[in-house]
Amino acid sequence: MKRLLGLLILFTVVIGLALYLSLPTQENLRSLGEFYLKNSYFGNYSAKSPEVVTSILWDYRGVDTLFETSVFFLAIIGSLTIFRVEMKKKERGEAESSLPLPVPVVTKFIATLLLAISASIALHGQVTPGGGFQGGAALAVAPLLIIAAYSKYALENNGLDKTKAIVLRSIGLLGIVLIALAPLLSGGYAMQNQPIFPAEALGVPLGGSLVYYNIFEFLAVGAGFTAVFLLLAIPEEEFKGKGGAYE
Repeated sequence: MKRLLGLLILFTVVIGLALYLSLPTQENLRSLGEFYLKNSYFGNYSAKSPEVVTSILWDYRGVDTLFETSVFFLAIIGSLTIFRVEMKKKERGEAESSLPLPVPVVTKFIATLLLAISASIALHGQVTPGGGFQGGAALAVAPLLIIAAYSKYALENNGLDKTKAIVLRSIGLLGIVLIALAPLLSGGYAMQNQPIFPAEALGVPLGGSLVYYNIFEFLAVGAGFTAVFLLLAIPEEEFKGKGGAYE
């Protein structure tokens, strides 16, 4: 059975590669692609961002991205509702002393590294590939790593519980909405990128509103995932033992 499955996978890869190689080579840039490449940074209606993907996502098709973000966070809300329990907090130790020395040292180092990398991905999303969603997803790996190495109580005892994660997520969502509606105050239209938001500051490209969208989505995505991870990490015996409430 395993041999048959391996042959099937190999056959699929070979067929896919053959079809790919048989496709005609695109030598000329299409007019639509040329428009976006030119107008992501140059032009009167430019997003002033050299990162074309971010320009398209939050500027040229910003309303579509806003609705996609809404769908994602509705899914987060659904997950939080399904796992809603009566919270009866009880102090738990991190059990760090029972772990082999390399585990806490490596965990803390990698978690710190993840925080720095995720922030860089979000803050430079208007200049290099990345953005708020990618940065937020990377940020959420740090608390997940801590939960796996220690427990959910390691986060909660240090001040990061489900409630605070939801508050941070709500701040991120509110920030996105305010940035989207801000141009209306100056006679512009919703999600207008220029000129209400500066294109750069101190020589650093901001991409108008793009950097602000990335910052708030970074916060919302990272905190939203963290809230779900904290609920999924509830020990099963504690959840069942309290009939939906746990201590």
